[in-house]
Amino acid sequence: MEYTDCLDLAQAKELLENPGLAARISNLIGTPIEKGLERLPENWHGKVVTISQKALIQAMKSAVYTLNTESSDQASNRLHKIAAATSGGIGGFLGLPALAVELPLSTTIMLRSIADIARSEGEAIGTIESQLACIEVFALGGPNRGDDATESGYFSVRTMLAKSVSEAAEYIARKGAIEEGAPAIVRLVMKIAERFGVQVSGKAAAQAIPTLGAAGGALVNTLFMDHFQNMARGHFVVRRLERKYGNEMVKTIYKNA
Repeated sequence: MEYTDCLDLAQAKELLENPGLAARISNLIGTPIEKGLERLPENWHGKVVTISQKALIQAMKSAVYTLNTESSDQASNRLHKIAAATSGGIGGFLGLPALAVELPLSTTIMLRSIADIARSEGEAIGTIESQLACIEVFALGGPNRGDDATESGYFSVRTMLAKSVSEAAEYIARKGAIEEGAPAIVRLVMKIAERFGVQVSGKAAAQAIPTLGAAGGALVNTLFMDHFQNMARGHFVVRRLERKYGNEMVKTIYKNA
């Protein structure tokens, strides 16, 4: 592998294996996320997963399929962060109850940013495979239960999602559209939402802090956006190098980077 590609892969691994979103939010609000989690209702985790599922379905329908597929040297990260900050400001002002309304909006904005990053790394964003690779990003960067020394967190997530992604791709290719209740779509979205929900819970915990307000909500959403932009950058650098060198070589060098 060329030296510059090795550097890109090492930087991608640094992004993918050391996300630290909860710590960054805690530093921002000056309160450990655990304090915010204590303010959430007992059944909140289930609600977060349900809200996350709906947000992912809405984002899948409205974001990637309308993205401009023309080539570009740089992704528009800053513009997407501004849009996410605006929706977060509304959520911070209205508090926790607004999450069900605000999360689908911010998730759609994030998915457009993820797709923009994918395109900038050479993905053919008009294909079903690349579109689903964008959705995979929402499963990255969280805790990986059951990981072992032979598999990185990043590659274990991709392995876990592989069958569901394949089934969803086959279904969409056959039907030509995303149908919310289709078993193949439901299975994929449920798996991603379980992991995405962990990150959403941190966001919800921050919004549960009474003093957060609109400005704090905007900053939390900016961190949220920045996190998934980092996951996207790492993910699509890896995929770019896999197209160039093959999956096994990239995976081996990644493990040793």
